[in-house]
Amino acid sequence: MDWQQYIHSDPKILLGKPTVKGTRLPVEFLLGLFAAGWTEQQVLENYSTLTLEVLRAVFVFTAE
Repeated sequence: MDWQQYIHSDPKILLGKPTVKGTRLPVEFLLGLFAAGWTEQQVLENYSTLTLEVLRAVFVFTAE
């Protein structure tokens, strides 16, 4: 998977933290939700701009 389609870093957005494109949701925030026990379904229900592909991109980005 090419995570670069979904995640980017822009110094003008959240001080350059990696975020999901088109949002102000940093990768670290999403990982924190999973660390707190949230499921993919819960994240998708609460953040309607996200898709399952975006969540997979977050994990691929983190693994790399």
